[in-house]
Amino acid sequence: MNVAPLERRLLRVPEVMALLGLSRWQVYNLIRSGELESVKVGRSRRVPVAALDEFVAQLREEAA
Repeated sequence: MNVAPLERRLLRVPEVMALLGLSRWQVYNLIRSGELESVKVGRSRRVPVAALDEFVAQLREEAA
């Protein structure tokens, strides 16, 4: 039986960096300022995919 893999819900900071085209410092600055939601998993930070979508939507709203 073939089962489709679940879609990932949490992204690592390097993945967010690549998707947004930002530096590590910029991503962590967005997290610290509260502009980009994140959760702590163990000792690392993860960004929910929904939070990334909301952040991009907010940028688009501000640009309009």
